Amino acid sequence: MINRQKTYENIRKNFGTLNQKQVEGFEAIFDEYERLKWTDKRHLAYILATIWHEVNKTMEPIAEYGKGKNRDYGKRLRFNRKLYNHTTNIFYGRGHVQNTWIDNYEKLTTANLEGWDFVLNPELLLKMQPSIWATFFGMKTGLYTGKKLDSYFNNLNNNPIMARSIINGKKKGEKHPDKAELIATYYHKFLKSIQ
Repeated sequence: MINRQKTYENIRKNFGTLNQKQVEGFEAIFDEYERLKWTDKRHLAYILATIWHEVNKTMEPIAEYGKGKNRDYGKRLRFNRKLYNHTTNIFYGRGHVQNTWIDNYEKLTTANLEGWDFVLNPELLLKMQPSIWATFFGMKTGLYTGKKLDSYFNNLNNNPIMARSIINGKKKGEKHPDKAELIATYYHKFLKSIQ
């Protein structure tokens, strides 16, 4: 169990004041962590750091700025770049970790037990509970890139820089995935904050 009072005191010390919407976001994340009975605080800290970055510190699920403009996932294409035509929905980034690609929306639809159909209704990922569930599920199982929390935070490893590979792969010629160092700084602050 998280000592929320102490944790919030530490978060405010490390990140500044929080508004009510941010607190609601943190509460939903803490609730899911406890509901799943996870015990590795590094996993929670990395999820918090990722969300803090991906939603521009709002802690609310948001739609991607630009909604996939000039991106392949912003067109009616699958990850393998083959056209889909059974829906007119476009699967640009939505939610706490900016879920993209119809392939991932299909996997999330199949995996959840709540009856959420993210293909038919992708806007579900703009609601708190479905988005939080998808975040934990995706980062735990390696949904996005094949890399998962256990790959970087385990008995042998503690690698918050390369953990960015859970969400974004490395581009050719890059040493680390996009924003890896920045998110790692958030991770260390959140890890110190969680009590």
